[in-house]
Amino acid sequence: MSRTDRGPAAGGGTGRILMPHPAVLRGLLDAYEAAARDEPADPAGEPGPRTRDLAYTLCVSTGTRDVRRALESARRRLTDVPVAVPGGAHAGVAD
Repeated sequence: MSRTDRGPAAGGGTGRILMPHPAVLRGLLDAYEAAARDEPADPAGEPGPRTRDLAYTLCVSTGTRDVRRALESARRRLTDVPVAVPGGAHAGVAD
């Protein structure tokens, strides 16, 4: 995990939160999207337990309290990370 300075307006304390590794964040995002698509809703029409668990984990991992914001934050963070390709290179980086 890496640290990110969120500043004093973000909730006091040290102003820092731990951020998940991009591969972990990608896995959470992919798992949430699959569960939201494939898991049946509960009898009240709410998301199923796996989807709710993944939503919670995404919120904690992104420092948000709403799954929509967590998804936006995760996607934004992942667009800022180079894409690894086989052989240890990064997409868009010439050898």
